[in-house]
Amino acid sequence: MEFDFLEPVSQEITDFVNELSSQHLGKKVVLHTEIEFPNLEQTKIAIIGVLENRGSIGSNERVQLDFIRQELYALYPGNWESSIADLGDVLPGNSQDDTFFALKSIVTVLIKKKIIPIILGGSQDLTYALYRAYDNLEQMVNLVSIDSKFDFGKQEAAITQDSYLSKIIVEEPNNLFNYCNIGYQTYFNSQEEIDLIEKLYFDAYRLGEICNNIMLSEPVFRDADVVSLDLTSVKSSDSGRKNPFVPNGFNGKEICALARYAGISDKVSCLGIFNQSNTKEEAVLIAQIVWYFIEGVHFRSNEYPFGTKKDYIKYIVTYEEDEIIFYKSNKTERWWIEIPFFTNLNNKLKKNTLLPCSHEDYLAACNHEFPERWWKAQRKNSV
Repeated sequence: MEFDFLEPVSQEITDFVNELSSQHLGKKVVLHTEIEFPNLEQTKIAIIGVLENRGSIGSNERVQLDFIRQELYALYPGNWESSIADLGDVLPGNSQDDTFFALKSIVTVLIKKKIIPIILGGSQDLTYALYRAYDNLEQMVNLVSIDSKFDFGKQEAAITQDSYLSKIIVEEPNNLFNYCNIGYQTYFNSQEEIDLIEKLYFDAYRLGEICNNIMLSEPVFRDADVVSLDLTSVKSSDSGRKNPFVPNGFNGKEICALARYAGISDKVSCLGIFNQSNTKEEAVLIAQIVWYFIEGVHFRSNEYPFGTKKDYIKYIVTYEEDEIIFYKSNKTERWWIEIPFFTNLNNKLKKNTLLPCSHEDYLAACNHEFPERWWKAQRKNSV
């Protein structure tokens, strides 16, 4: 019933794919057409368009996704085994809430079926619907946003692309365990907002930090459930965007690397790409972002907590009277740090007792310098 909200892809896309060679990605994707709906039992990744744009203040422009689909399906796939389906589009409902409900219902079903949805959307307030899709899954949610702003905004009746995070934080049921912003630019955020990030023990990385060392983001994505990408975080010289013009931001290579990190994370179960400008130039970049995410999914390693501890080397760092425990994967050489468990925690938080980290974090701990994310997780668990 949830999939009744989905409209088939346009006839133009069907015709476009039919003209491609058998080697193109479009020939590997099962399309939702007027004739048939993809078999979800054979699907690993689902692409969904959402034409809702009312959360973009001052913009009445209809969302166009055919440019993106054409650019994506004209690419060549890697040596992938993942089966991909394009489930079509969610049309704008009578209200924003109607669209949110439709998207939430669809994403919930897909996640339960262990299908990873890639949402090509209009305005970024659709992130709220992705977050709410986890309400019935009995788990806390870690949200990562690639964005130049925190999107707290004002407490308004209507949710917008600049205020959706406030609604996520204050609304019940509150299933948000952690929020992390990657790529914020200080002059776009008030000091009060920056202080609030610290007060809530959330994480934030400035644009310059990530550009100087993009590997800082890998442990963050490894602990994420939902990734929301605001395309205005990419500078205009790389995206082709003119409105709004973005002089500073990630370049094309960096944003694709972040998408691959998100894809390769065993935990990420939903990706949203929002605030696109409906241009052919930007569609080229979006297609490549999606391509790199799918590439990452193909190379997932299904590590801890899915595996067993025998596949890991345990390292113990003594600190005063305590012991700090690290784990290193024999398979990928990735690292985790253990967070002490508090008995007063809700059972839904048990999965957060291991926090992804880096080898540099372990080396720093040997000098009694512990990751800021670890300290914040400690404080959050003790609240």
